[in-house]
Amino acid sequence: MNVAAARTAQRLPGLRRLPLARLVILAELAILAKTHLDRLTPSERRRLIELLAQARGWPKNLSGRNSREFDKLIAKLEPKLFAHSAVEKFSPGGGGRD
Repeated sequence: MNVAAARTAQRLPGLRRLPLARLVILAELAILAKTHLDRLTPSERRRLIELLAQARGWPKNLSGRNSREFDKLIAKLEPKLFAHSAVEKFSPGGGGRD
């Protein structure tokens, strides 16, 4: 184990109990999520966070205008494509429909 990994494992006690394969999957999922988040500009990401805070996690709590803005930002992230990409990447059979 290299020094950086050892230091990280010390700071995150549960990390030692996670098998390496799960860590790799989590890292790949984080990279995939970042590629989708990068579809938003920095100001759009800030606005999305503001809307999430305003909604307290429930988009139905937003006004009509804010709700439409929230929907537009979420659509730009392409959540269906993200889910499909994750299934393709991590499913044993590739997740394809034959």
